[in-house]
Amino acid sequence: MTTVTAPLSPRQQVAQLATHQLATLQRGYLADQSKEVGALARLRRGAGRPAGQLPDLWSLIDTSPLHVPPDGTRPLNESELVRAEDALHVALTLWALHQQSRPTGMHQTDRRDNRRGLGTGVRRMMKPGEIDEPLRKRLVRAGTAPDLTALAQRLRDIVVLLRREDIPLDYALLAGQLYTWQRPGGSDTVRREWGSSFHAWHDKSAAAPGAAGPAFTREENTHSTDTDKDAS
Repeated sequence: MTTVTAPLSPRQQVAQLATHQLATLQRGYLADQSKEVGALARLRRGAGRPAGQLPDLWSLIDTSPLHVPPDGTRPLNESELVRAEDALHVALTLWALHQQSRPTGMHQTDRRDNRRGLGTGVRRMMKPGEIDEPLRKRLVRAGTAPDLTALAQRLRDIVVLLRREDIPLDYALLAGQLYTWQRPGGSDTVRREWGSSFHAWHDKSAAAPGAAGPAFTREENTHSTDTDKDAS
């Protein structure tokens, strides 16, 4: 019996490429290899900033595999390539910020028995059975950002807190979500994923049923009145 493998979606291609690059960078950094240590320092400067602002990073984030898709997978069109490259830039630079001076890997794969999504990361910073409203609102503000630059800045603020608590994330998963977030209607999909991730950790806690509110209210999940005047 022949097994037919479905072609990779653009999001899957982004996540796959992020997985490969993160593994190489993180392994080298943790082994104190000078090339990867230097790369992390350079990448870190790009956290929260648009991809085009720092030409120095172009040689560090290799997006060439996106231009040569796997067999059976259609080539990405121009707008998809831009979204993919921007998603990789944001994910890898945020990981570099998160990984700085940490002796263990801050990129860890999300699994059913070991959740590493963004929502879970935010939830783990809260006391068991309690909702820290300022932290929850940081997640909501990220999900309702008006553009990718604002989103990257708001995610940077969250990553700084996660780094302080030594809470890792799946940055390949995040890269795929950042790709989806840029598509028309994609932000709704990503907000739902972050909300589900938030509750995935709550489900395993010892909190009483109903102790935690939703990560996003109906209004927060559909629109934002935030004008982003204080996004940073």
